[in-house]
Amino acid sequence: MTLDSVTEPGVDAPEGAVMEGPPAKTDLDRKINRFFAGSVVRKDLVKAVKGNAIVPSYVLEYLLGQYAASDDEATIQAGIEAVRKILADHYVQRNQAELVKSTIKERGRHRVIDKVTVTLNEKDDVYQAEFANLGIKGVLVESATIKAHPKLLVGGVWCICDVEYFHTDDARSVPWILGSLKPIQMSSFDFDGYLAGRREFTTDEWIDLLIQSIGFNPDMFGRRAKLIQLVRLIPFVERNYNLVELGPKGTGKSHIFSEFSPHGMLISGGEVTVPKLFINNANGRLGLVGYWDVVAFDEFAGKKKRTDKSLVDIMKNYMANKSFSRGTSVEGAEASMVFVGNTSHTVPYMLKHSDLFDELPESYHDSAYLDRLHHYIPGWEVDTIRSEMFSNGYGFVVDYIAEVLKSMRNSDHSDRYQQHFTLGSDISTRDRDGIHKTFSGLMKLLFPHEEATQEEIAEVLRLAIEGRKRVKDQILRIDSTMADVKFGYSDTAGVWHAVSTLEEDEYPAYYHRRHAGAGDNSASDEQGEPSSNNTVVEEPPAVAPPVAQTLFEGHREFQENQRGVSYDTILLPYLLGSGEITIVDPYIRLPHQGRNLVDLLALLAAAKDPADEIAVTLVTKEDTGEFHRQHLLMLKEIQDGAATVGINFSVTWDESIHDRSIRADNGWKILLGRGLDIFQKGSGSQYDLGARRQEFRQVVAFGVSYFRSGTEPE
Repeated sequence: MTLDSVTEPGVDAPEGAVMEGPPAKTDLDRKINRFFAGSVVRKDLVKAVKGNAIVPSYVLEYLLGQYAASDDEATIQAGIEAVRKILADHYVQRNQAELVKSTIKERGRHRVIDKVTVTLNEKDDVYQAEFANLGIKGVLVESATIKAHPKLLVGGVWCICDVEYFHTDDARSVPWILGSLKPIQMSSFDFDGYLAGRREFTTDEWIDLLIQSIGFNPDMFGRRAKLIQLVRLIPFVERNYNLVELGPKGTGKSHIFSEFSPHGMLISGGEVTVPKLFINNANGRLGLVGYWDVVAFDEFAGKKKRTDKSLVDIMKNYMANKSFSRGTSVEGAEASMVFVGNTSHTVPYMLKHSDLFDELPESYHDSAYLDRLHHYIPGWEVDTIRSEMFSNGYGFVVDYIAEVLKSMRNSDHSDRYQQHFTLGSDISTRDRDGIHKTFSGLMKLLFPHEEATQEEIAEVLRLAIEGRKRVKDQILRIDSTMADVKFGYSDTAGVWHAVSTLEEDEYPAYYHRRHAGAGDNSASDEQGEPSSNNTVVEEPPAVAPPVAQTLFEGHREFQENQRGVSYDTILLPYLLGSGEITIVDPYIRLPHQGRNLVDLLALLAAAKDPADEIAVTLVTKEDTGEFHRQHLLMLKEIQDGAATVGINFSVTWDESIHDRSIRADNGWKILLGRGLDIFQKGSGSQYDLGARRQEFRQVVAFGVSYFRSGTEPE
C-alpha cells in the first residue's frame, strides 16, 4: 500500500494502555516465581493494602510475604484480604490510640503493630518501652528481649506485640504489660538457595529482578539508570561504605533508606547530634552507628545549615578509620554512611561557578571530609519519579532481600577484577579503597554466585571508578594541593582504558577548571577560556558541532543519561548542502519515532534556502500488525507536512533491512546504531523543556559513525 492511498482518518496507536484486573505476568515474572517461590511478592500489592497506614513498605511486605507470596490470583486476593484485616485489627492509627487502649483494657490482652523504642531507666534499673502510635510509655521490657533485639534502644523498631493491661493501686506502677514482642523482619533464610536461584537468571534478568524488588518497572530504565539505582543498595551489602547523592527534588533519593530495609535508619540532617550518632558520654550508650547497618542523612544539603564542628570531626575520623572516640574509650562500628540532598542549580552552573558539592553546608564543604566519600551518585541523571515507573511485577519480599544483603556484608569481592585488569598506578590508596568498595558491593549484588564475564566485570569496574573520580575531581577544584589523577585501568594486553564522568564529557570547558578560591589562579577568564594550568582535554567535546570544513570522521559513543545531544549537532552538519538524502531505519512506527523523524526534517527545512527542495527517502519496514493503518496514516501526515516546507518525502518498504543509516548525496554516510530513536522517554508533560529542545533530554547509550564516500567499511 502506498501512502497516497491512505485517506481515512485514523487514531494514533496508543503508547500505553490502562490494564484492568491483575497485571499480565511476564516471562520474567513466571521465572521469578519458579525459582524463588515464597520469597517474592507482586510489588503493586503494597499500595493495595496500605490505605492510610503510615507504615514503611517493608512492614507491609513482611505481612504480604506471609499471606500473598504466590502467583496464584486466588491466593493473592485471599492474602490481601488477610493482610487488610490484620492491619484493621492490629495496626495502631494515632487518631484511634484511645480506642485501642480501651480494647486492651476490656479484653485484658490485644495484639498491636507499632513502632517500639526502649530506654533504660537507671533509677529503677529497668528497661521501659514506648509505643509511638499507641502513645503509652514505661512498659516494662525484660533484659533478654533487649539482648535479642538491641536496635530497640536506638531509633526504634516496628514490632508485632501482645500488650496486656493490669491496674494496681500503686501510683508508680504502669498498667501496661508487654506479653510478647516480635520485630518485623526475617529470622533466617536459605542463602545457598538464593545462589542456586541466581544461576538460573541471565545478568539482564537478574538486574530487572532487583529493580522490581525495589519497586520500579525495569522497562522504564536504561542499563546505566538501573545500575545507578542499584548503587543505592551498596551500603546494605558493604560495611563502612560512604555514599553521597545530590540531585534535583523528587528522584527518590531517600526512598531506599526509609522504606527498603529494617536494617537502615533515615534521619534528618538537622537532627543529628554526637550522642545520637556515636556515643552518649553521660551513660556510655552507643549511638545509631553501633546498631544499624546503614545510617542515612536526609536533606543533607543546604549552605546555610548550622553544623556541629565536633560532629564533623568525629564523623571524618569514623568514615576513614571505622572508629570513633569520646572520652577515653575508642569504639568501632560497621554502619555505612549515606548523605542525600537536593541541588538548586544545574550541573553546568555548579561546574562554572563552584563545584558539584556546592550545596553542602560549609563545614562539610571540606576536602578532608569529602575525601572519605567512596562514591558520588549523579542525582541529576536520575529521572523524576512518575506513577508509570512503579512496578506491578514480582520482586523479592523486602525483608528477605534485606537479610540476604546483610549476610553478605562480611564477604569481600574487591579483588575479583584483578585477574583481568589493573588500576592506574597513580591512583591513591584512598581512591583505590573507594573504587574497591563500590566494585565489591556491585559484584555482591549482581554476581553473588561469582560467575561474571570479563565484559561484565569491566562494566562494574568502570562505574566504580567513575563514582570515585567524580568525588576526587571536585576535591581538586576545592583544594589546589591535591595532585591530579588519571583514572582508568589496563587490561592484560596492556591497553589503557581511561574512565571519564558523564558531566566531564558533556561540559569539558567547565569541568576542568579549578575553583577560583582554591588557592590557584586556574579559573577561566571573563571570556570563558580555561587557563593553561587546567587539565588538558585530549578529545573534542562529544557533542560539539563539527566545523563545516573539518567534519569529524570516525566513531563516537554517547553514554546513557547524557544531555546536550541533538540532531542539530550530530546529524545536521553532515547533511548540509544535500539535495537527496536516504534514511534507512526499520523502526519508524510508533508516534515518538515519527516525531523524531519530523524533528530531523524540520532541521533540514530550516537550514536550506527556502527556494530549494530536498528529496528525503525513508527506507523502512511496514507494520502489518494491529496498528498497520495508524502507521500508514502517520507517515502520510509527515509526507504532507514536509511538502509544505520544500521537502519531498517518500517511503520505500524493505523487509530485509536491519541496520540504520543516513546517506547524503554530498558524500557523507552516517551509521546510526539505534537509528533516530536515541532519546529517553520524557515525562509526557507539554511543559517539559525536553519536549521542545532535544539537548535538554537524556539519551540512551548509542554510537554513531561518520564516513566519507568510499571510506566506509565493507
